[in-house]
Amino acid sequence: MTIQILTRQRPRRTPDAVLCRQVSFVHGRVHELCGPARRTLAMMIARQLEGPILWIRPAWGQERICADGASVWINPGRIVFLDARSPEDILWCTEEALRSGEAPVVITEIPEPPALTPIRRLHLAAQAAGQPALALLMTPEDGGAQGVETRWHMAPAHEVGQRAWRLTRLRARMAPPASWSLREDGGVLEAA
Repeated sequence: MTIQILTRQRPRRTPDAVLCRQVSFVHGRVHELCGPARRTLAMMIARQLEGPILWIRPAWGQERICADGASVWINPGRIVFLDARSPEDILWCTEEALRSGEAPVVITEIPEPPALTPIRRLHLAAQAAGQPALALLMTPEDGGAQGVETRWHMAPAHEVGQRAWRLTRLRARMAPPASWSLREDGGVLEAA
């Protein structure tokens, strides 16, 4: 028999995934990534966490991740790809993966923003595991999923000899919209 001890202390929370000083992602919640550089953003975030990365994508999709390109951000050996046969399967697989708690980050590519009810189910699943998982939902164009914790848009803004991106927080429950210029300097991201 397990006995719960009641205390006034708050339960310990998993630390946020910090991309740079001004940008972080809360575990146990669904974050939407959109824009032409959404896959790069997903890999930048996943790099901050240890353990396997579960990447769920549509089986009928034409775009695939190149291991050589991904190796700039993360070890491609950490990624487990799952090809789902239908949009419903994508959401079901994501929910089950989050609920299991086996992967600290679950990245999901979906062909269109889901409705509010599936997002709410994903939030509950992400919090259900002993260690809350980070759920990254990649949607096309400018996104628009209802009920997400945050919505981020990233686009390339490279210059000669410098990798750079424009990162915009389109929506957040606890913060106003904002925009940053991300630059990579010696493998470290800097925001301006």
